[in-house]
Amino acid sequence: MTELPEKDFAPGRHRLLKEHLMSEIRQSEAPARASVRRQWLRTGFATTAVATAAAVTFVLLTPSGEGEKVNTRPPATQQPAGSAATLLEDIALAAERDRLPEGIRDDQFVYVESEVSYTMYEAGKGARRDPVHRREIWLSVDGLHTGLLREDSRVGEVTLEPDLPFTESSKNYRALQKLPTDPEKMLRWLHRVSDGGKSHDQNVFVHVAELLIESLMPPAQSAALYRAAARIPGVAVIPDAVDAAGRHGVAVARVDSGERQELIFDKKTKQFLGERLVAVADLSGGQKRGEVTGTSAILQRAVVDKPGQRP
Repeated sequence: MTELPEKDFAPGRHRLLKEHLMSEIRQSEAPARASVRRQWLRTGFATTAVATAAAVTFVLLTPSGEGEKVNTRPPATQQPAGSAATLLEDIALAAERDRLPEGIRDDQFVYVESEVSYTMYEAGKGARRDPVHRREIWLSVDGLHTGLLREDSRVGEVTLEPDLPFTESSKNYRALQKLPTDPEKMLRWLHRVSDGGKSHDQNVFVHVAELLIESLMPPAQSAALYRAAARIPGVAVIPDAVDAAGRHGVAVARVDSGERQELIFDKKTKQFLGERLVAVADLSGGQKRGEVTGTSAILQRAVVDKPGQRP
């Protein structure tokens, strides 16, 4: 297997690369060996901490095109970290008002439908960004049941093995129910379980993104997560950002290794919409400053009874 030059990639990119490699391995093996452990899309990718777990369908606007450019100069209205804390407090207050379905069972599954487009790195081909495409995932509520991932023809259908053994970083719903509701304790947990890149603060920010994109967090824990994110150094506000479905929102963002990761929220409801990655400098993979290197949009989120079932 070709070794990936991890030192050239932003911290959040590592998980996406790992998922891509696992999908390539799956395609080269017999169907009986197609089961792989869940790879969390990060920057590839809940209910979001703000959205309800009832299925919510959004009208899809024209997806952002490949290779589009974004102004990377800090706009005059871009706010410092203090304003990011204010925005995240508003988002946390909205999260506290969220209501999940009662009686969620251990044998049920969190369903998330999204549209995604991320830069992939292939040996001999360099970097290329996938077209915007559909992604569906069914995640075991207690982590002990086999889940399912369906994506485009490159990934196909993948069995998601149970979360065994249990670890402190598990992201199934039952594990997240046990997380602290105090922001400082939540931040300490994030620091313990976040890794993958050269910047530990960015590792923590990426972990927050992963929890928002494909997991289901109870309201009290999601509010604590946002208040913990407000304590991460370097977090700022982007007044206008666009997700993979073309929806405009306000983003909290952080720059690391020449790339800005934006977590996008509806300006009125404070509902999490998706994420966008933007090169703020020319990158070693060939992406130019201002180029969008990845984007996602959460379209539906629900709790269902079995893998493959849609709301």
